[in-house]
Amino acid sequence: MFPIGKKNGSALTAWLRGLGAAELERVLAARPDAVSDPEPRSVGELADRLQRPASVALALPRLALPCLQVAEALAALTAASRDDLAGLLDASHGDRAHGLDAALDALADRALVWPAGDGLLHMAAPLRNAWGSPLGLDAPLVQLLAGSNSDELGRMLAKLGVKPAANRKEMRLAALVDHHSDPDRVAALVAKAPAATRRLLDRRARQAPEQQGFIMFGPPQTDSKPGEQWALDRGLLIRERHRYGPARMPAEVALALRGSDWHAPFTPVPPDVRSAPATVSDVEREAAAASMAFAAHAVSVLGVCATAPPALLKAGGVGARELSRIGKAAQCDEILVRLVLEAASAAGLLARDGDRVAATASYDTWAGQEPADQLTVLLRAWWALPLTPGGSRDEDGKALPALAGAPPCGGCVQARQGLLAAAAQLPPGEGAANPADLGALLVWLRPLADELPQDTTPFATLIREAELLGALARGAVSPIGAALLAGDSEALIHACRRLMPAASATARFGSDLTAVVAGTPSAYLLALLDSAADREAAGAASVWRFSPRSVRRALDAGLTPDTLTADLTAVAVEPLPQPLSYLIHDTARSHGRVRVVSAACVIHGEEPALLAELAAHRKLAQLGLRLLAPTVLISRTPADRTLEALRAAGYAPVAEKPDGSVRIERAQRPRAAGPVQPSYPPGGRSRTQRPSTPTTAARAAVDLAALANRLRGAPQDIPEPDPWDNRPYDSDTEEIIAGYARNLSFVDARQLAHAVNEGQAITIEYVATSGNTTVRTLSGLELDAPHLHAWCHLRNDERMFTLSRIHGVMPA
Repeated sequence: MFPIGKKNGSALTAWLRGLGAAELERVLAARPDAVSDPEPRSVGELADRLQRPASVALALPRLALPCLQVAEALAALTAASRDDLAGLLDASHGDRAHGLDAALDALADRALVWPAGDGLLHMAAPLRNAWGSPLGLDAPLVQLLAGSNSDELGRMLAKLGVKPAANRKEMRLAALVDHHSDPDRVAALVAKAPAATRRLLDRRARQAPEQQGFIMFGPPQTDSKPGEQWALDRGLLIRERHRYGPARMPAEVALALRGSDWHAPFTPVPPDVRSAPATVSDVEREAAAASMAFAAHAVSVLGVCATAPPALLKAGGVGARELSRIGKAAQCDEILVRLVLEAASAAGLLARDGDRVAATASYDTWAGQEPADQLTVLLRAWWALPLTPGGSRDEDGKALPALAGAPPCGGCVQARQGLLAAAAQLPPGEGAANPADLGALLVWLRPLADELPQDTTPFATLIREAELLGALARGAVSPIGAALLAGDSEALIHACRRLMPAASATARFGSDLTAVVAGTPSAYLLALLDSAADREAAGAASVWRFSPRSVRRALDAGLTPDTLTADLTAVAVEPLPQPLSYLIHDTARSHGRVRVVSAACVIHGEEPALLAELAAHRKLAQLGLRLLAPTVLISRTPADRTLEALRAAGYAPVAEKPDGSVRIERAQRPRAAGPVQPSYPPGGRSRTQRPSTPTTAARAAVDLAALANRLRGAPQDIPEPDPWDNRPYDSDTEEIIAGYARNLSFVDARQLAHAVNEGQAITIEYVATSGNTTVRTLSGLELDAPHLHAWCHLRNDERMFTLSRIHGVMPA
């Protein structure tokens, strides 16, 4: 636990002011979130932004493994120089020393670690707090003994045989820290310990500290483990004053007991990637084939979704059944369907429409573009997706729906960028012989990137996606991948247009009633062939097959056999084969021989002259009568209204039942469905009237009771809006306190933050969990949101206070 104050910010401000223009520019380029609108007005304001927890959290996922290892080692040391850090990491000579310098330079470029004039390395406070127990070490001795009194420190020094410079708490604590910071003196002391104590200390030095659980009730721990008391008496182990929780080993003691031959993990050299020759032409050829196939599959998948929008699950997302249907119709695998759906949704080509996912107006524009431009839209969307679209299984192996609206995943974006960065590190003219090796390199480059539970090798699904899109080819970065990595939109458009040919506007028709289109078909050709044939394959080449059913579908859509033949001839490379022409005309000859018409009712009779008269009658024109046969009329008006109109015109029709018998019409006499409850006069009911049943009264009572319960459970008052929500904050500390201490006014929050930053005492009004309100004077404030650790003068002890329970602040 480290306080968030102004001291570290002042050191960062001084270091930033000492940088040259080029060095400061590198810092600004590495932390773009700190320079976004509005731009910082001074170096001090820039330093404050760089130390915000949210800004540091954005920088962490982009760090390589050596940078994180160096930062963790520095967080484990209370104060360290470059040489101290090199000794802990065993990086004093050779490649390891160069690796340490490179890691420190990378951290300095991001303003996460920087050297100061005192020769020590400083670290941003949020980065130091990223590890609960760095290197498996507990807190330093100064922090663990902050709540001990002078007498307890004196008894420890007496056991050690160390005399402090003065008998004050500060001097005694300094003497104890000086003793335990010397590995030789600690080793000599432990050598004199009992065997049980030595075994205990050796075990505790090499394991992570035990996490203290939440204790509500129960007596303090009075029994110590075998050999523990000897270490407690000499400060090698520290226990809370009230003996709650396990004994803790200070970081200085643990490092000393681990020995001089123990070093923190440090991997400055990336894993080896076996390479194979991959010329530029080979990479471009394979990338072009992959991108063409993906563009064709994308057109097919989105065409299926536009024709038959997939249904959404009740829990959200497109389920496995719909994904399988789309994949079968579009002739592609599930990973391609998921990839296209997620990218198209992010690009605005698909959107939710009720309980389905339908194509948008943007899809119609996209469908008319060239294949290269279509691919560019999907590539941009994929590059910025906050998830890995190919993820189909969770940790338990259960299927995941697509378009489920998963929470944004920053690690997925970093994994995508890190993969192409890993492949870009290979020498020119070479690619990874095994793409799985790129996953291992990505783990080194982006340790915090998110992997999928379904992957058997690191980032296997992500690598497969990049290959399907043409961003990776033969284990190397393609021109498409290079443009994505550089963030250059113009270069991406140029690469897609150079690798992908223009849409094919012609097809080659075979005598086996097939049509083959090389590359991606144009929107017109695609619509024409889909209307008259069934697609059998899609990819680098698409195949359609004609059948009587498919030709009949085109004729049903309004095409004539001559028009269809002319349209196919216009897009054919060679004259249409005779079997296809015969198929079209044979199907056309039988098409329409039987017709189906919808009618509201049918009028028939034995006199053709009478039915012809009805069809020509002007007063019956609104019925929409049409003569199908000399004795048969159809009407667009329902039977009852048709009967009424005919009778009004002076004719005498009768109605028929579905079986052809005459329907007998009798006058309907309206009757009430049930007895009507009598209404009584104001004077009440008479003696002869029966009392009403209690049904209505009981129902009214139940309704009133429910209404009463709802009113009692509703909020009784609406809180007044906080007038200080829009006030600016002077420091990060004030912003954190204001976010958690919602019972404090703006002035009280600023006063408490000032006390934390300046190390001043403060008096607070505090409401305990029991509901009792007390006024306490605090000193030694340390902020660990949502808690405040401080020395309580009322209890004469170190206490922890919840910020939300502080109701007032005043000077001490």
